[in-house]
Amino acid sequence: MTMTTDTSTREGAVDPLAEVDEAGFAALTEPHRRELHVHCYRMLGSFEDAEDTVQETFLRAWRRRATYEGRASVRAWLYRIATNACLDLLARRRPDPATGGEVRWLQPYPDVLLDELPADAAQEPESRALSRETIELAYVVAVQHLAPRPRAVLVLRDVLGWPAKDVADLLGDSVHSVNSALQRARARMREHLPADRQSWTGPDGDATAQDLVRRYTEASVAADVGALARMLRDDVRFAMPPSHGLVVGRDAVIADWTAEGFPQMSGLRAVPTAVNRQPAVAFYLWSESEGLHRPLTVDVLRISDGTVAEVTIFDADRFAGLGLPPNLPRGEVRVDPRRDARRR
Repeated sequence: MTMTTDTSTREGAVDPLAEVDEAGFAALTEPHRRELHVHCYRMLGSFEDAEDTVQETFLRAWRRRATYEGRASVRAWLYRIATNACLDLLARRRPDPATGGEVRWLQPYPDVLLDELPADAAQEPESRALSRETIELAYVVAVQHLAPRPRAVLVLRDVLGWPAKDVADLLGDSVHSVNSALQRARARMREHLPADRQSWTGPDGDATAQDLVRRYTEASVAADVGALARMLRDDVRFAMPPSHGLVVGRDAVIADWTAEGFPQMSGLRAVPTAVNRQPAVAFYLWSESEGLHRPLTVDVLRISDGTVAEVTIFDADRFAGLGLPPNLPRGEVRVDPRRDARRR
């Protein structure tokens, strides 16, 4: 089950780019910016690193435009450059002393920007489901536990649907080595994916899930730890990158939240949003001295079988990137977090 990309045909290919001016080059390459950004995000796990890497990709593409001969599509050529740019960044990235499986550099990806991905009318339903599932935080985190080259093999083969020969050409390796790396990467992924995500059955998007998000929000605003505990699955997973380890199990999670003083918290306001194709809630805390609500956290939920299976909490520094308001005045205010996120 893969998302296909045109790597081995001339469909979408153009004449060599050596004589194309800057405006013409931009017209050919810019339509692929968002999907390249999502590709880099899957590889790197960081929204900001993905932005930097896409910029580097376009710079390299412009400098190397004379090497493009039109044998494959511009899109496939850009994916090759982007993948190599990601591998170069990963080679420079210092090993992370993560504890308990948490990825400290993880950042959320706003759904409104995912909505900018090009629609493929011919894409089969299972491919659309895969596109959603492979952007969920659980998948992105599991990918980060792979070494760089197996990571590239997995994303190119299983997500983008590249043939093994094309991946081997990109990495300067043999088809046999690529296939072996893919099998090892899949096995490693199973070690880090939550048990209920092994089969990738898709998210709960029905009214029951929406009601659960509403009740989670109301209980959080009320600082009702008991109500929250009843919504958590027995083996719920909780992480708060970059400053927190992975906590597994309802009792352990509730103990952690209690130790952090959550039950004494008051004056919260909530704004619904969505990231990584998952429901999320942005919380604001009342500041008496400023007379307004200041950003606190963004809680991203993974819902399974009518319970909260995973909670990933991001700090207030993620609000701007998600298009969320910098503060909320007293009283009820309706906001659309999609508005500012589109500007990124």
